Amino acid sequence: MSIMRKELGDFNSIVCFKAAITGMEEALGEKATAIALTTAGRTRGKKLAEDLGLVGSTLSLDDAAEKLKKALGKEGTCLCIIDKIVAEGEIVKVYTSETFCSAGEPAGSPRKCTFTMGAVWGAVEQLMSKKFRGLHTESVLRGGTHDVFEFTPL
Repeated sequence: MSIMRKELGDFNSIVCFKAAITGMEEALGEKATAIALTTAGRTRGKKLAEDLGLVGSTLSLDDAAEKLKKALGKEGTCLCIIDKIVAEGEIVKVYTSETFCSAGEPAGSPRKCTFTMGAVWGAVEQLMSKKFRGLHTESVLRGGTHDVFEFTPL
C-alpha cells in the first residue's frame, strides 16, 4: 500500500473520526448512521479480504485471524486487534480488543461497534464464501473481556 499523504501519512485520529460519527448521528439519527457505518465497514472488509487473498481460502480460522490481526492491528490500520476467530457449529465468533468503536467510551456506554464490526463481517463473508447476519454480542464497555462479533449464516 502506498502512502496517501506525504507528511501526515495514511492515518487520522480516533478523535476526528468519532466526531464525524457523532455528527452523522445528529444529522441522520443513530439507526441510519449505524446502518451506513456497518455497510461501509463491510465494503472495507470485503476489499481487505480480497487484498489478503482470503476470498474462498482454505486457511484455518487461526491463520485467517493472524492475517486479519496484522492488517487491522498495530502493524496495519490500527482499527482493532483480532484476538481469535472460532466456529461454533455454523456460527462464527470473532473476539476483538482495542476496537476503534469502543475507544474513549465510558464504562456502561451503549455504543455498539458499527464500522469495526462491518469490516470484520465483510472479511468473514469473503473468507467463508457465505452471507451472514452480524451482531455485536459482547462489549468491553459493558463488562465483557472482548468486543465479540457473532456471525450467523443466512
